[in-house]
Formats: sequence, C-alpha cells, structure tokens
Amino acid sequence: QVQLVESGGGLVQPGGSLRLSCAASGSIFSIYVMGWYRQAPGKQRELVAAITGGSTSYTDSVKGRFTLSRDNAKNTVYLQMNSLKPEDTAVYYCYQYLKVVAGPGYRNLEVWGQGTLVTISS
Repeated sequence: QVQLVESGGGLVQPGGSLRLSCAASGSIFSIYVMGWYRQAPGKQRELVAAITGGSTSYTDSVKGRFTLSRDNAKNTVYLQMNSLKPEDTAVYYCYQYLKVVAGPGYRNLEVWGQGTLVTISS
C-alpha cells in the first residue's frame, strides 16, 4: 500500500553534514506525522525529530544541529544533520503516520522505512 524509501546515510567525519531523505509512495490521502527515529548499537530506538501540521519537535541532543523539513507535494521529509558527532552514529528510520485510501474509504496507517546507517567517525 505505502512504502517509504530512505536515502542519504553514510560515513562522515565529526563536524560534517548529511542530509537524509524519505519519500512515501502509495495510496496516500494525507500525512499526519513525519519524522525520524534512530537506534544506536545496544540502545533503544529514540525519536530524533518529528513534524505534524506546522509544528516541529527535536530531541534535546540534536537541537540547533538538525533541521527537519517536508515537501508536501512529494510526500517527502528531509533531515539535515550538521555538526555531526560520533554519538549521532546510528541506524536512522523514517516514520510516517498517514491516512490512506482503503477501498471505499480511508484508514490510518503507521509506516516505517528500512533504515539507513549513519556513521560519524574520523
């Protein structure tokens, strides 16, 4: 029904930048929430940033360094990550909560991306 395709992960040195993208495709009627989670080795998955309506929130550790934005026409969310630190190393997962067309009506759906690895190392 709906797929999320992520891109943009990789290896960068501390202080560097990366931009993650997540594009949704399928029978999408509207998107309630778009965001990114991450999971570092041996740690629980945590919310990095999310946008709903006109409001964007960030976990404290990335405030001032990461910027979340969206392109509604493309059903795409971006995470611009600057001043990267080794502790940002993790698998980053795109998340969307949306309304999809289902038969004669609609239903709400949570969808996750496949994950993209971000490694910050010198």
